[in-house]
This record gives sequence, structure tokens and C-alpha cells, in this order.
Amino acid sequence: QVQLVESGGGLVQAGGSLRLSCAASGRTFSSYAMGWFRQAPGKEREFVATISRSGSSTYYAHSVKGRFTISRDNAKNTVYLQMNSLKPEDTAVYYCAAARSFSLSGSDYNYWGQGTQVTVSS
Repeated sequence: QVQLVESGGGLVQAGGSLRLSCAASGRTFSSYAMGWFRQAPGKEREFVATISRSGSSTYYAHSVKGRFTISRDNAKNTVYLQMNSLKPEDTAVYYCAAARSFSLSGSDYNYWGQGTQVTVSS
């Protein structure tokens, strides 16, 4: 069982930056690939970024590539999402999730956090 708690969301102006954190419970954090997903009002949840168990591999949605960076610290049981050059269309609830394997599909993720709101004003 893995429990995930996101933090770091908030209100920021377009062009600004935020760093999201996701703290995981348990001793098996390094056994899981981690992902970030987001859901805007009235829209389906979408993939944002994922990172492998060791952190050696990452993958990004086209819409955030070059602006967002996913990273992890296995010693701290934490995964991060650094978000730069934010746009109003990045406004959403952001969720972190854990999966047994590197995946872009939300259905492959077994554990989810409660989400943190990110609002980007124009």
C-alpha cells in the first residue's frame, strides 16, 4: 500500500513557476514508477509526465515538454514536478500516482494522491 500526498499548488500569473511535490508513505517508493496527471474542469484527466523507478527515464506530454520537469528523490520518498512558463491552459487539479511499471496510461497506476489545485491567471 502506498499513500501519496501532493503539495505546492496555488495561484500564479502566466509565465510564472510552481513546484509540486508528492510525498509517498511506505518503504517501497523506489519500486514504483511515478506519474503526474491533471484534470481541468469539464475535461478528462490527462497524462502530464512520468519517471522511472530509478529516475533515469522520463516522458512528457507534448503540451508540457520543455516547460515541466519531473524528478524524484528516492531517499526522501518524494517526486516533484517543476512547472515553468505556466499558461492559463495549465490550470487544473494535479495528481501524482504510482505504478508498477513505466506507463503513460492512467489505468496502469495503482495509487493516487488527492490532488492539488494549480490556477494560472492571464
